[in-house]
Amino acid sequence: MTKRSQAVITTAEERPRDEWNDPIHGRVSWHTLFSSDITPTDSMSAGVAELVSGGELRPHRHEQPEIYFILEGTGIVQIDGHETVVKAGTAVFIPGNAEHGIRNDSDANLKLFYAFPTGSFADVVYRFPDN
Repeated sequence: MTKRSQAVITTAEERPRDEWNDPIHGRVSWHTLFSSDITPTDSMSAGVAELVSGGELRPHRHEQPEIYFILEGTGIVQIDGHETVVKAGTAVFIPGNAEHGIRNDSDANLKLFYAFPTGSFADVVYRFPDN
């Protein structure tokens, strides 16, 4: 019998904080909200990322498409070499395997919701040019 997905209601504060802070990945932290390895969910994974002033998620690729929704602050999203200023309320669709990144050039924190069409965040293999 296949295990069925369940409804989940959670907050970022209830989830562990992960982060990268190095020259390859950049400086970004996140809380994974939904992922089949930590929640009884399937088909999608999602979370909230935060970039402090000067922080960035360096350009990278992964197989899955991704959606960003900017919750707070302003920043610059780069997709396949094109840069666009984003602010609270901006939604971004990133095609699978597109090279993309985001940086915070402002004095305030930049917070965004992200989502992938895969059951587990661990399915998303980040490929950075420098690895």
